[in-house]
Amino acid sequence: MGNPKHTEVSVARQSPQRPDADEPELDDTTASAAADEVEVDRPAADRALWDELRIDPVEIALPAGTGFTLRAYRPARELTPTDVAERDQDDPFLARRQVVEAEDDEEVVILDEEFAALAAEEDEDADDEKRAGRGRRGKAEAAADETTDEADTAEADEDAADEDEDEADAAAGDEEVPAFLTHRGKLLLFKTPESLVSFIRSGAPNDLSQLDSWNELSERVEPADIAPLNEDTYELDLVVENLRGGHDAWDPTLLIEAGEVARDLAYALRLPAVLDMLSAGSSLDDLDEALRASVNGGIGGFLGRRRLKKIGAQTASLGWRTIVGKISAVVDWRD
Repeated sequence: MGNPKHTEVSVARQSPQRPDADEPELDDTTASAAADEVEVDRPAADRALWDELRIDPVEIALPAGTGFTLRAYRPARELTPTDVAERDQDDPFLARRQVVEAEDDEEVVILDEEFAALAAEEDEDADDEKRAGRGRRGKAEAAADETTDEADTAEADEDAADEDEDEADAAAGDEEVPAFLTHRGKLLLFKTPESLVSFIRSGAPNDLSQLDSWNELSERVEPADIAPLNEDTYELDLVVENLRGGHDAWDPTLLIEAGEVARDLAYALRLPAVLDMLSAGSSLDDLDEALRASVNGGIGGFLGRRRLKKIGAQTASLGWRTIVGKISAVVDWRD
């Protein structure tokens, strides 16, 4: 299952190589035997379980290793985001920011006290005006009536704005968003299918357990089921090196798929810095759009390749190194 934000792009990683002229050609019997051997070595996984439960096994390669996890897409209103409070306590940069915010809060408290004192003085002035006589009070009442009319108009405008906001919230709640096998702001990656299945069956707390299909998955999943599709296999460990190789070496499929899973992970793991780096209009999003255009034929592909030539390889590789580093920092490796 791909990221709903992007359309699927199918590009071969490597062009098939033709056999050398001096190599003997395989007859039909030998070719058939070779095909059977490949099928035996890599049996097709049964997708019925995953299609029924709407959860997918995913394989992610990072500089520290390769691991298996799970991903699902659900309406945002059905999901409770992962709790990052414990994770953020270990982030020195975030801790420093929280200290600054705390200092700002103290300043706000002081301002609130000053505002309360000013409000008290205004109340005393209002009492003095009440004692000034009926004529002045009458003018105040007339002004109050005008203020009430203005307040009614403002309240009506505010109600209309609230309705628009409620409609926007409802639309956002119906949008499908990614959720991974996470816990307390950490992505759980398992080095073997057996260890992933053992965790699923253990009943250990995780953020996917809120799905209505989770209990059934824990009862039915087997290690043989942990066989991600090609489109659910991501090689984030190769992205930076590929970008460093220069424009002619860039692998569109590798880079496009990396962008898809990075956006998903950034959303599910609540990594706003990564989301910003990949947001619309950013340099890395421009790279993504140019790569998508370049794999298309015709004038669109030609223009996409021209756009790629204008994107700095060093800038792109540095940006992706940051992204891969931030994702790696919130991974909890499990054996």
